[in-house]
Amino acid sequence: MEIAQIIWLLFIGFIIFTIDKKQENFPVPTILLVLGIVLSFIPYFSTINVTADMIYHIFLPALLFISAYQFPPKDFKQNAGIILFLATIGLLLTVGLLGGSIFVLGNFFTSISFLGALIIAAILTPTDPVSVVSILKKSTGDEKVASIVEGESMLNDGTSIVVFTVLAGMLTNQQTFSPLSFVFEFLYVSIGGALLGIGFGWLMSKGVHYTHHKEYQVMLSIVLAYGIFHIAEFIGVSGVLATVASGMMLSFEYGRTIKEAHFKEALDGFWGIVELAILSLIFLVIGIEAADYLIFDGWFFAIIIFIATIMIRFILITGTKQLFSNWRSTTNWSETFLISWSGLKGTISIFLILTLHAKNTVNAEIDWIVSLSFAVVILSLIVQSLGIYPLSKKLRQ
Repeated sequence: MEIAQIIWLLFIGFIIFTIDKKQENFPVPTILLVLGIVLSFIPYFSTINVTADMIYHIFLPALLFISAYQFPPKDFKQNAGIILFLATIGLLLTVGLLGGSIFVLGNFFTSISFLGALIIAAILTPTDPVSVVSILKKSTGDEKVASIVEGESMLNDGTSIVVFTVLAGMLTNQQTFSPLSFVFEFLYVSIGGALLGIGFGWLMSKGVHYTHHKEYQVMLSIVLAYGIFHIAEFIGVSGVLATVASGMMLSFEYGRTIKEAHFKEALDGFWGIVELAILSLIFLVIGIEAADYLIFDGWFFAIIIFIATIMIRFILITGTKQLFSNWRSTTNWSETFLISWSGLKGTISIFLILTLHAKNTVNAEIDWIVSLSFAVVILSLIVQSLGIYPLSKKLRQ
């Protein structure tokens, strides 16, 4: 992207977020996405090209760090069990159930391998609530539901990348599948990334005491957000989980040892601007990038897959809450459905799609998977974002 193009995209984002402040229900990601698709027909913007590396190494660390350090530690403590279950075992179960469903249903539309179906499921498993969380809080006032949605989305990003990497490697004939090696890699990458992030987050919480200049402290947070991500990736563990863990550790230390109130104020101010800028850019360029993939003959199948993602997520969450007594006795079916509906797809799914596309050479099945996955993500962003406010109000009556 050229600098001038970035400035124009930021200006469009500024206008949309300004409108958002005046509306009760204004799904910003959906509006930006649709505008991006429209911009793709304008020659000046159609030359914009977003890559998987750009999303993963530039946009993602900042978004993850912002979400993690702003996530209240008390909410995580109260719901740690169900959040961790959904982001790990729940994610693996979802990939299996959704992949199996796609494989069976796919026989009515096209020829798709079971491995290809599992890859589509892995792409569609990570959740990205973005503005859905704020809409949920405004419409329901239920912090519990919002906390589950937000907490799960932070953690399942890392685990979904591990699952996708193994499956995509099998499809492109780069590696063979071994259940034992898969479990070992999954645990090593996930636990290793989390431990690394906790350690560096703790170190930063101590480091802020050595300077009272809030500008320098904000500089240190930038080093942490991007530094820990790249260190983790360099040593072969999850950069996503490392960044999330470091942000959550920093948030936890706010209530214990960090007494510099001006530090959090400066941090909120800086990263708040960064978040709005990145969200503006990423959803606009997703729309621009998606336009080339959306002209294909599999839309009916994409709609069926989209419906299946909602149904399987609802079944999984209904079963999961039975394992936790506090949720079994206090959560009704409407809250369960809201959590299911709020798990829309977004940034990580697009990154995985572009990663798969970059690996493709002459495999026609990968082209089909890419277009089909893009279509489901677009449906998810539009339908679930637009539906969350009226749905939550209706279910709360």
